[in-house]
Amino acid sequence: MKKPNKTTSIVKRSIYLILMVPFALTLFILISVYWGDLQRIPIVHTLTESIQDAPKRLVDMKIPEEYIPIYQLAAETYEIPWTLLAAHHRIETRFSTMDPLLSPVGAEGHMQFMPCTFVGWQHPSCSGLGKGEIVEQEKTNPDVIAKYGGYGVDANQDGKADPYQIDDAVFSAANYLASNGAATGDLENAIFMYNHSDEYVEDVLYYYHKYEDEQSTKEQATAVKP
Repeated sequence: MKKPNKTTSIVKRSIYLILMVPFALTLFILISVYWGDLQRIPIVHTLTESIQDAPKRLVDMKIPEEYIPIYQLAAETYEIPWTLLAAHHRIETRFSTMDPLLSPVGAEGHMQFMPCTFVGWQHPSCSGLGKGEIVEQEKTNPDVIAKYGGYGVDANQDGKADPYQIDDAVFSAANYLASNGAATGDLENAIFMYNHSDEYVEDVLYYYHKYEDEQSTKEQATAVKP
């Protein structure tokens, strides 16, 4: 068998590399120019978002200790998992670190309620996305909320149901989730009703399962201690 010529192999590789450089450069330029159009292709958009979201999901995972008793009390009251409330809080405002606690479409407070959902869709000004034209005094009035069928809760019993007050916000979220399926185990429907987005459901469930696993590990570690 004839032994390969080393010089010939090196020459072939060099030619291959020389030919590949303009091809790679052309491909890079085309992708750069048409990236906006490529992003409109569903599979490209999905892959891009997944790659971008991966590092985000690795940070800010830890639940702030001061919020856990609030989640747990609200969850016990409405018979839902407290880790679900933690997951919503993480997704909605990154545990209230978003500044301000007001979204561009008008969602308010620690758990990002649209005013019409918090006060009630029966309010005469409510339509569309649910921003409404509700005066500030009505937004936090438990009697007004009861009248219009809202989900706002005065958890700390100060006479106001305030989405910018953490206890009220978490209890209101628990009330909403429980009323939409979470109390009977239908978490996906409850999450979807909170925000009509399949991606949102996926994100909340991601953190919910992470926090559930975390708690299970802690409980097991505590159980084996002498």
